[in-house]
Amino acid sequence: MKANRGQIEKALDAPPADLRFFLLYGPDESGSAALARRLERAMGQAAERIDLDPATLREDPARLSDEAAAFSMFGDKRWIRLNGIGDESLPALQALLEAEAAGNPVIALAGALRATSKLVKLAIDHPRALAFISYQPDAREAEQIAIGIARQAGLRLPTDLARRIANIGGGDRALMTGEIEKLSLYLDAAPDRPRDATAEAIDALSAQSLDDDAAPLVNAVLGGDLPAMHRELARLRMIGAHMATVIRPLISRAILLAGLRVEVERGQRPDAVVEAAGKSVFWKDKPVVTRQLRLWDAAGIARVIQRLSTAERTTRGGRNAGEVLVHHELLMIARQAARER
Repeated sequence: MKANRGQIEKALDAPPADLRFFLLYGPDESGSAALARRLERAMGQAAERIDLDPATLREDPARLSDEAAAFSMFGDKRWIRLNGIGDESLPALQALLEAEAAGNPVIALAGALRATSKLVKLAIDHPRALAFISYQPDAREAEQIAIGIARQAGLRLPTDLARRIANIGGGDRALMTGEIEKLSLYLDAAPDRPRDATAEAIDALSAQSLDDDAAPLVNAVLGGDLPAMHRELARLRMIGAHMATVIRPLISRAILLAGLRVEVERGQRPDAVVEAAGKSVFWKDKPVVTRQLRLWDAAGIARVIQRLSTAERTTRGGRNAGEVLVHHELLMIARQAARER
């Protein structure tokens, strides 16, 4: 059956006995993951979770229905989670839905499946399944999502600050959650001791040094260090960092350089301009910002901001295509900086 948001949330919060399979798919993978956590909470911390992958389901289609009917050896609740499945898992899902008994709920996070997918059709047509597609939120929806995440963390987040959080995270639920978690820790907020989020707190977090994961790449790209750039991209890829987390610090640094460059164009020395910027430049970053300021003129840094902004928008539409473009743009920027060294 096809569900709307209210229906899927209600079903995941209290799984009905007559539903065996929940299919969460669509381009907003963070949104699907957030919905899956509702089932996890409903099952309880003591519940046993079984993870199955597409290869296992393809090799042994009966495994899924067996796991769904099995009892936990400790007597606790059980549930099954499937990741990255597609039409190759159809026989396993058909066996699950047609089995005589299956007391343990099965949930699948399937990503951006095609509308013609046989898996989607099965889940929509079958009375024992529930399917929900998550789309990337628009700006207003992203603000409301940020407010909801903040409320759960014990933060009262006004609309204007919710908009800032949504922009920082590019509308991605996981990235917005990370920003709100940092803000909650900074303000010592919790559900039992709510706090008001403030622009000053967000500014204070933003004024600190660049995120430890992204800072080396930011400095390599804008400093024209190509070998370091490639090393940092490989490292970030290994830890699974989303490119949106890289683009934001790069844009912030480029905007900072653009503002400082105005004074350099008026005849001031780069080191004097950086020193006069005060807290706008974190003290540990002053030497590297000074070097970058010497490499980029006003026109060059303006092009960098434009290219990074375009690349940042692509990270919202699709992870793979967006990251390919981001890598290309970073390479072009680093090569230009290298020529000026």
